[in-house]
Amino acid sequence: MSKREPITLQLLACQLKIPNTADVVKRDLHLQETAVKIRQKLSQKSADLVILPELSSVDYARDTFDQLHALAETDCGASFQVFSEIAREFGVTVVYGYPGHKNERYTINQAAIGADGHLLGVYEKLHIAHYGASMEKDYFEPGQHTLIFECKGIRIAPIICYDIRFPELCRSLATQHGVELILHCGAYFRDESFPSWHPFVITRAMENQIYMLSLNRAGKDYGQSLLCPPWMDTQHPCEGFSEEAEEFKHLALDMQAISRARAYPFMEDRLEDYEGLPVTHPTR
Repeated sequence: MSKREPITLQLLACQLKIPNTADVVKRDLHLQETAVKIRQKLSQKSADLVILPELSSVDYARDTFDQLHALAETDCGASFQVFSEIAREFGVTVVYGYPGHKNERYTINQAAIGADGHLLGVYEKLHIAHYGASMEKDYFEPGQHTLIFECKGIRIAPIICYDIRFPELCRSLATQHGVELILHCGAYFRDESFPSWHPFVITRAMENQIYMLSLNRAGKDYGQSLLCPPWMDTQHPCEGFSEEAEEFKHLALDMQAISRARAYPFMEDRLEDYEGLPVTHPTR
């Protein structure tokens, strides 16, 4: 990334507690209650970008997923209507999650709404998790594209939960598409995979020298969201969230930190092709 004028991106990251939403009435009540909380936080302090976790409109449970025929939304469904109003009211970009329904397919979606209230685009989760507490392949299909949008001239891309385990995705977003902030929106349950989640986030941020916001939902089985800067040391630590509690955290991202991190020539020193390297085998 070339040298730029100082830019600070102000985030409101919502580690949100999500109640049972096994029917449309409960889902819509949850959306309205979430909107009240976000409005309260934005009235106290402005932001450029509001982020909510994976499937933020519904709880992560079989009872809920069994009702996808009623709860899944089109791109401009119930969640869009609620967050589009907030975007226009406060002049803020909003990124939120919901189960999508299009062309007889159910997908796990993360959508972005611009500050004018219009839909910027929708990302459909590429990698469908089916291990530990995850049972997504019983309900959802994988997406087929990425999404990149801009806020204050900063290139941003959402990925979702399990996507973090595939380094090629983040590498491609950073090196081929110039993404400077990846919004890793998850529903990380405290199963056997939970302890490995933070090391992935830290590695993706530092190997690509970008910001990574890894945003989980709240609750005794979730929590511990993490913001990792493009360079991490004792003077530049990651910023963690509550272990369990709902937390709406204002975060200020100094985008010049990326240029400073790239004074270390990790990106420049990459080879163009690793797969094509000749392999030498031992001889006897």
